[in-house]
Amino acid sequence: MNAKPKVGAVQMATGPNVSANLFEAERLIKEAAEGGAQLVVLPENFAFMGKRDQDQLTLREEDGEGPLQSFLARVARQYAVWVVGGTIPMVAKDSSKVRAACMVYDDQGERVARYDKIHLFDVSLPEVSERYHESATIEAGDEVVVIDSPLGRLGVAVCYDLRFPEMFRQMLDRGVEILVVPSAFTAITGKAHWETLVRARAIENLVYVVAAAQGGFHINGRETHGHTMIVDPWGSVLAQVPRGAGSICCPVDEEFLESVRRNFPTIEHRRLKCHG
Repeated sequence: MNAKPKVGAVQMATGPNVSANLFEAERLIKEAAEGGAQLVVLPENFAFMGKRDQDQLTLREEDGEGPLQSFLARVARQYAVWVVGGTIPMVAKDSSKVRAACMVYDDQGERVARYDKIHLFDVSLPEVSERYHESATIEAGDEVVVIDSPLGRLGVAVCYDLRFPEMFRQMLDRGVEILVVPSAFTAITGKAHWETLVRARAIENLVYVVAAAQGGFHINGRETHGHTMIVDPWGSVLAQVPRGAGSICCPVDEEFLESVRRNFPTIEHRRLKCHG
């Protein structure tokens, strides 16, 4: 029997030192690749988390060139894996902002997709005196991304996107089978909602979800929830990294996905279609 292809996910606690972050990311990508992963997902902001949101403006790159894009292309090629590059700051139409872009590279180091984060985290958490205003420094994207990959139809989302199920219904209409979700949930929202949201997106769309997270304490004072996980189409958590840096790796079983969709045909039972 042929071995099932594997997906991997990386968890980090990123800081403001880009070189140190890239060193750690590469170490964990290598670890996942050695575990048999053919596709590895990095967390949101894997390369940089500064003391202020505005600090990322100094790292923004033009499309197709820059050290962060070069890094992703190199590690994908070097370790012969597809890499979902978390998010990196890219030039935006508004010169005072960036695009939070998730780049996907194939195992030859060629870029095959770019997704710009659509839903921006503008919320207040009064219980811990935290306020987030991503739209002050990030320009929202507007295109849903689903592409072909060796493991199946791949849909790309980022963090706060998880709360908007209509986005994933659009992906479903495009044949999605695996969702990759680089994230950086806060400790408060993560404890309350992270696992529920990740599993819900898997269950309602009957897909695998590979959710890579930031997990730990950051120099900017932020604490992220972690709990990077891989979830199957039945909503079962196959593997998880609770806290700190680490990687996980799990098989993706296309036959199981097809069986669940065939025997539990909720997708076919949809009566209300999303628009857009």
